[in-house]
This record gives sequence, structure tokens and C-alpha cells, in this order.
Amino acid sequence: GLSPDSVYDTVHFDRVTFADERAASSRFIDCAFTGVTVQGGRLQRARFSDVLLRDVRLVTTSLAETSWAGVTAERSMAAGVEAFGAQLRRVTFRGCKLDSVNFREARLTDVTFDSCDLRDVDFAGATLTRTAFPGSRLARTDFSRARLAGTDLRGAELGIIIGADSLRGAIVSTGQLAFLAP
Repeated sequence: GLSPDSVYDTVHFDRVTFADERAASSRFIDCAFTGVTVQGGRLQRARFSDVLLRDVRLVTTSLAETSWAGVTAERSMAAGVEAFGAQLRRVTFRGCKLDSVNFREARLTDVTFDSCDLRDVDFAGATLTRTAFPGSRLARTDFSRARLAGTDLRGAELGIIIGADSLRGAIVSTGQLAFLAP
């Protein structure tokens, strides 16, 4: 299993199920997770650097205040995940499903959600810089009090919750602008 405050360097986790693991403040460097399921568990303040997640399932996992850099997630699913206060830099989600994921107060920089399904995802109070959602579907996605800079929503299907100034700094298409207008 995983342990708190541990370093995992160039480890390939393949077809493993982790249930209620405790790995707070651990570091994952140049690792790959393929066909892995993480059910429950607490990985708060963990750091993920140059990591691949492929066909991974995260269910009710705490990833609060984690740090992600150079991470690619492909065909993966996150449901009921706490990622509030997380920092994501140079992260790509490709063909992923995120359901009820809490990114409140998180900082996302150079993050791409490519052809993803985001349902009930909470970006309230988060900072999104150069974040893009090409080909993604956003259903009941909350951008209340979010701070956006160069955040590209063009090419995304929007079903979002916004406050008065929530989309300042967003790039939208003409059709999306008509949809969002009061």
C-alpha cells in the first residue's frame, strides 16, 4: 500500500486497488498509474510531478491541497473527490469524467480539459490561468467568484453556474456569449 510522507520515484502502479489509503504529504515523481482504482483515502498535500494516470478511478478521495505539475490523465474518472486548495500546473485531462469534484480555491495554470465531461464540478473561488476546455461538456459547473485569465471556453458545451463577474477573463465564442447573456 501507500504510506504518508513517502517518496515514490519512477514507480508503475498497474491494475491495483487502493482502499482508504493514507498517503498524506507523499511525493510521486515520474510515476505511472494504469488501471488503478483509489477508493476513499487521504492523499492531502501530496505532490505529483511528471505523472501519467491512464484508466484511473478516484472515488471519494481527498486530494486537498495537493500539487500537480506535468501530469497527464487519460480516460480516467473522479467522483466525489476533494481537491480544494490544490495547485495544478501543466496538467492535461483527456477523455476524463469528473463528477462532483471540489476545486474550490484551487489554482489551475496551463491546464487543459480535452474532451472531458465535467458534472457538478466546483471551481468557486478558484484561479484559472490559461485553462482550456476544448470539446468538453460542463454541466452544473460552478465558476462563482472564480478568477479567470485567458481561460478558453470556446468549443465547450456550457451548463455553468456563474456570479455577476465570474467569467471576466474568459474567452468564449459568439454563440456562447449569446447563451450567457442576461
